[in-house]
Amino acid sequence: MVDGEIVERKLQFIEQTLSKLETLRKATPEQFLSSFQNVDAAKHNLQIAIEAIIDIANHIVARERYGVPGSSAEAVSLLNAHGILDAELTGRLRLMVKFRNRIVHLYQEVDDHEVYRILQEDLGDLRAYIKAIVTQL
Repeated sequence: MVDGEIVERKLQFIEQTLSKLETLRKATPEQFLSSFQNVDAAKHNLQIAIEAIIDIANHIVARERYGVPGSSAEAVSLLNAHGILDAELTGRLRLMVKFRNRIVHLYQEVDDHEVYRILQEDLGDLRAYIKAIVTQL
């Protein structure tokens, strides 16, 4: 059975992280890209928000016995397979997981312009994930 307290704490953490990302989002491209503090803060907060998404997915998959995911992206896909996430959101979250992997393992290849684009265009996916999890649990 899913431990609601664990999931709720992780969801609250994502909300807190989103608040920080939304502050960074207000910067113009020039302000954002000219400040390593802004870029580094955005990368870090995106990484840990995505890690919390993965943690929640793995927790639900394990507790509900949905299978053994071979990767973090597969854990997200298993939530889709069991009706917790829709296919469109699942695809976008899988891309986020891949982005998180680049931040962690291929950090020298992460384009700061892409980070800014994510801030401008993709934070809604984090909110959609929160809503989907709350709705299903």
